[in-house]
Amino acid sequence: MDFLTLFLIYLCFVLAVTVLLCLCSGRKESFLTRSVNRASQVLSLVIPTQLQRVTHRALHRLLHTRSRLFVVLHIALQAAVFGEYTWEVFVYCWELQFHILILLLPYLLLAGNVGCFLLCSRANPGIVTKSNAASLVKVYAYDGVLFQRGLVCPTCTVEKPARSKHCSVCRMCVHRFDHHCVWVNNCIGASNAGPFLLYLLSLTATAGAVAAVTAAFLVQVLLLSNIMHGTYLDAQGQEHAVEIPFLVQHLFLTFPRIVFMLGFVILLTLVLGGYCSFSLYLALTNQTTNEWCKSRRFGGSPHLPSQPHDRPLVYKNIYSKGIWRNLKEIFNPPTVLERKKQ
Repeated sequence: MDFLTLFLIYLCFVLAVTVLLCLCSGRKESFLTRSVNRASQVLSLVIPTQLQRVTHRALHRLLHTRSRLFVVLHIALQAAVFGEYTWEVFVYCWELQFHILILLLPYLLLAGNVGCFLLCSRANPGIVTKSNAASLVKVYAYDGVLFQRGLVCPTCTVEKPARSKHCSVCRMCVHRFDHHCVWVNNCIGASNAGPFLLYLLSLTATAGAVAAVTAAFLVQVLLLSNIMHGTYLDAQGQEHAVEIPFLVQHLFLTFPRIVFMLGFVILLTLVLGGYCSFSLYLALTNQTTNEWCKSRRFGGSPHLPSQPHDRPLVYKNIYSKGIWRNLKEIFNPPTVLERKKQ
């Protein structure tokens, strides 16, 4: 099996696992969850009890409490990519007389991404408190399906406004709750949904720009070396025309770190691009990730008190006001006064 085939199998496997995790993350009892639970039950028979407790505490602290570990990992990955880009790609491209604006584009996008990251991580996402709960209740109407009037959060002991949810990680209720993002170590809610969308777009653009410049550099290297139009000898001494697998293998042997970085940022661009498309869809239809997941699971849920038992529950998004107004609401959340004017 040649090098390119192995490399493509590796990329497809990583991409398939990523997509599977994304698809299964919105389900209460997914196939992935059941498989992990069964595997943990089997492993519990052979793993010492003390090690199980330590592992459980570590996973709980990592995934169910606010932790800066993913923020550190996020910064480390960006530092590694841009360190390699600066140390090798930028220098080589400068020698090949690439336009300076093309070479600086990833840095400009990175600066914008860092700014959006700081806004997302440090901003108040829209915490519901006893002092503002009464006013936030009047901002959005209750749809009677996903959100019921009069429900009180047992932890925060405040009436839950429509489109709000209690975050078990941050231990607070968030107005227009979208999700808790471990990469910014903060909830995404009414007050920072706009910066988060810009953060996603700028991060995707940054990865795409790095990938484009790096790919252009490698293509330029192949063109200058004339290897694309030549032949090579295999281990048996037979002459073959140069094909794509040989070109990829040649580049990997010549610039291993650059090719590895290129594969990583291409995969990252694809994953982030898919997530950006999903986030834009939610923004244009005035939905949150929490609402989208709940509406997908709604068919199997029991009847709510406000709904008659002899009728099937039908969910309808009552918060959509048209594409332009929906997008505007992301960056300028409505207030009680604006709600009264409507």
